Amino acid sequence: MLPPEPGVGLISERRARYSEQLGADALRFRELIGKLGSGERTSTGLSRDEAAEALDRLLQGRVSEAQAAAFLIAHRLRRPEPQELAGLIDSYRRQGPTLLPAGRRVVSFGVPFDGRCRTAPVLPLTALLLASAGLGVVLHGGAPMPVKYGLSNGEALAALGLELRQLDWPAVQARFAACGLALLHQPRHFAAAERLIPIRRQIGKRPPIATLELLWSCCPASDLQVSGFVHAPTEALAWQALEAVGQAEVLMIKGLEGGVDLPISRVAIAAHRRAGQDTPERLLLQARDHGLRGPELELTSLDAWRDDALAALAGEGPLRDSLLWNGGFQLWRAGLATTLTEGLEQAEALLVGGAVERWRQAGSA
Repeated sequence: MLPPEPGVGLISERRARYSEQLGADALRFRELIGKLGSGERTSTGLSRDEAAEALDRLLQGRVSEAQAAAFLIAHRLRRPEPQELAGLIDSYRRQGPTLLPAGRRVVSFGVPFDGRCRTAPVLPLTALLLASAGLGVVLHGGAPMPVKYGLSNGEALAALGLELRQLDWPAVQARFAACGLALLHQPRHFAAAERLIPIRRQIGKRPPIATLELLWSCCPASDLQVSGFVHAPTEALAWQALEAVGQAEVLMIKGLEGGVDLPISRVAIAAHRRAGQDTPERLLLQARDHGLRGPELELTSLDAWRDDALAALAGEGPLRDSLLWNGGFQLWRAGLATTLTEGLEQAEALLVGGAVERWRQAGSA
């Protein structure tokens, strides 16, 4: 046997001593970071199980802030793969709260948790319209968070008199069963995920968890997952990840600011894959073909948005056409209308007839 090279024993001893000081959890997470951040030639990415394990450890607080930040930024730079996103969804399903279906068709919406900052959101109003039509509607969001710190679903609903952010989870479930609308407010209902917000604030970039937030639903039994996207690669990842976790019906929308609101000022792009379909149905739609073309309403203040939103719920004001366009489209894709024209007519009848406003008033009482 050849004698050891000079210094090998010393270096091995040092490595063993310092590795022991790190501890088993830190050593394991360092391995996971290495699979993402070892460089273009040597990084391998994560398996679905490894991605789920990594996020489990992050959510359980078993990782230092330094390692958490390193993982999040490495995953962003390398960009997630479909099996990794599926693993992240697995972790959120295990670690987060679970909403049970409410005996009706359930539509779950995935939009950026950091909210809207340029255009007035329509989704909170669309949600009320769909709930008044008998659908179960699931929304998600948080407090103002990086990187946009925009207007969130919870803030918008509260401005309309529907303060859902402080309900405990059993109350969320009971309300969902009774009236068909649920809001997961992350600071209140998913504290483990909220723990990562300070780190996300410090790195200043959206990690793949922000993509996860578009795809995950606290109601895994949702009949239809509606998710927004901006870039074509994100859409391709979403299809594969959602198929891997068993989401049979998916509607992807290239919406305003990465959300699900269809624009009325330009072509609306969406794709819908129903259960049993191999490829999604591509949808290119023009609001102007239905007499609804107009500019997107700018978001100026919460008070101004509230006034315009209340007017729209009465079938009036500058948000009316956007609400009709989005509400009619969603009624159609959810199966409550056989054509887009029929969906638009139903949406208008719900607004003009006062059904949506009555639902809002009952919910805010």
